[in-house]
Amino acid sequence: MLTREELALVLRTAVSDVLGTDIDDVREQTSLLADFGIDSLELMEIGARLERALALRVEIEDLTGAHNVGQAIDLLHQRVGGRV
Repeated sequence: MLTREELALVLRTAVSDVLGTDIDDVREQTSLLADFGIDSLELMEIGARLERALALRVEIEDLTGAHNVGQAIDLLHQRVGGRV
């Protein structure tokens, strides 16, 4: 099972690749909507990258429900732990 820190790196990398930003700009308190103005297509691409990297189904609603990157990491950590 991946650690929370490893999941954070996977998520932060996916976000920075899709948005074309530096990985250091994607922190746990970062709000993808407020800070980057992310749109639904970008969010779907992030979800697809996470699914490929983690071999795990990621629902877009789960990502849109997270208020910041830290909450999304926590969700992924729970999913990976339970392989939901």
